[in-house]
Amino acid sequence: MFNAQYFRTFITLVETGSFTRTARHLEMTQPGVSQHVRKLEQYLDKPLLERQGRRFTLTEAGRRAYDYGLRLFAEHEQFRHSLDDDALDTGECRIASPGSVGLMFYPYILGQQQMSPGLTVSYSFAFSHEIVSDVLAGRHDLGIVTEPIRHPELNCSLWHQEPLCLVVPADFAGTSLTELMGIGFINYSDGVNHAGALLRSNFPDEFRSMSQFRRQGFTNEVGMVLDAVARGLGFTVVSRLVLETSPWQRQVKELDLPVIEHETLHLVSRSGTKIARRYARLLEGFREQRMRERFGPGDIASLP
Repeated sequence: MFNAQYFRTFITLVETGSFTRTARHLEMTQPGVSQHVRKLEQYLDKPLLERQGRRFTLTEAGRRAYDYGLRLFAEHEQFRHSLDDDALDTGECRIASPGSVGLMFYPYILGQQQMSPGLTVSYSFAFSHEIVSDVLAGRHDLGIVTEPIRHPELNCSLWHQEPLCLVVPADFAGTSLTELMGIGFINYSDGVNHAGALLRSNFPDEFRSMSQFRRQGFTNEVGMVLDAVARGLGFTVVSRLVLETSPWQRQVKELDLPVIEHETLHLVSRSGTKIARRYARLLEGFREQRMRERFGPGDIASLP
């Protein structure tokens, strides 16, 4: 007989790697954990574990049962949350985004949660490929990515644009591409693409590629990249969201450039899934706030 709790116990066992830790986590006895695994093996008519004393490894059937169990509970959670589609002030918000967005969007959502105690926020900071995988697996209802995604099981739509900023140490006095080459470039996950787009537009006669610049370092956390710039180690290009939330913004400065380029943000969700209205309100509220900050309240009505 199918029993979802047997799958829950088995998933926990695989993830903890221990019958003892599983029993403690699920507030069960260790024999109870063993019984759930045996019942699941009987139901599937396949051995799921190869036991070596207190240790175990998964059989092929065990690996497939684990993957199926993850999908099963992800779909269950997605169904449960979908029942609150029409509620604006209640329900869980499961969102993932890169750090460049989340540094400001996550605090904004927390502020909305304070005003609407019925909201629950589950927010993950991740790279775009991780976000896509998690949305497909049902672990997030909505993902925000910096590149358009083409996938038969995903919807992808343009949401918002943030200006890119060329950021240099506060005492940097140069303005030319040659002077930027002299101090070198601080990279991060989207750094080369962002810097290439901005420099190509503003120095069309001189810029060839980012290989012209000496690499002065790399971090996979965009929120930390301005620490290196503040220490005089080089320049970088980040979205305005990152610059405005950085604790080092007084130790760096933005170079004024004639041509503006943007980080374009896209929304991804599973095809055929209706996104709850509370998400639309949060997304539009944040976008309008950013527009007011950039253009003033009198100008946003004319913006797309």
